[in-house]
Amino acid sequence: MVGSSHEALHRIFQKDPALLTRALQRVLHVPFPEPHEIAALNVDLTEIEPVERRVDTLLRAETDEGTYLLVVESQGKVDDRKRGSWPYYLSYLYEKYRCEPVLIVITQNSATARWAAQPIRLGFPGWHSLTVRPLVLGPDNVPVITDERQAEQDVPLAVLSAMTHGRGPQAAPILESLATALKTIDPDSAAVFVQFVDSCLADPQAKQMWRDLMTAIQYFWRHPLAEQVREEGREQGLEEGREQGRTQAKAEMVLRVLEWRGIPVPEHVAERVSTCEDADQLELWAERAVRAACAEDLFVEE
Repeated sequence: MVGSSHEALHRIFQKDPALLTRALQRVLHVPFPEPHEIAALNVDLTEIEPVERRVDTLLRAETDEGTYLLVVESQGKVDDRKRGSWPYYLSYLYEKYRCEPVLIVITQNSATARWAAQPIRLGFPGWHSLTVRPLVLGPDNVPVITDERQAEQDVPLAVLSAMTHGRGPQAAPILESLATALKTIDPDSAAVFVQFVDSCLADPQAKQMWRDLMTAIQYFWRHPLAEQVREEGREQGLEEGREQGRTQAKAEMVLRVLEWRGIPVPEHVAERVSTCEDADQLELWAERAVRAACAEDLFVEE
């Protein structure tokens, strides 16, 4: 289980390594050659002496132009110690693998992105012995994907968009389009992506909306985070059993999505949803709630 945004931000590239090269080409406009194969490597850079050094994610990309090591670092805040660590990582990896290392930093914070993008120069002015120029992915260059069709064309990039921009004002349309796009891929991959996004949503309202959306399409219940939410439900008085608890939670979720989207819910709609015991019907209403123009749209085909 992914336990933090730091972990999710780099592990998404372990889940879909090709996403990293697409991000380099399309987001940063770096002419990185198209890989034939990408493999994950051991992230442990510890030497014999008792000094542990680890990168977050390490990938090897085979291209027509040669083999590259893609070093991915997830950065939550400014940390000047990295000015020593990152050059060490690159030098060590080049010596160990004899492949060109490329440093990519990913962050959710614009200020951290600007800091990370500054070149690290070692030596004296006018004659630098070593210069490190990180490639940075952050909220200022990762695309904001709010269109469902665009999200379906590249689901991992849409996931990265949600992870990067989940704190911003456009969180709602990003999450809604991603929720729809997740239905187009295999459930196991979708469940992993759900967890990545959930770990990166710092805003409580956005996190709750995401969980509601995922409950509606049932991917949410496929990964370990679901147990936490079920436990929260039991603490709130949903001890009637697992199935009844799910039905009750789905009814509450339908109404909460409408409320979150600013759609007024008349009393007769709230009563009909709250008293419904058909889990499939509630799931259908939940999907409609994401796009409904008014509360009565839940029952438009009935």
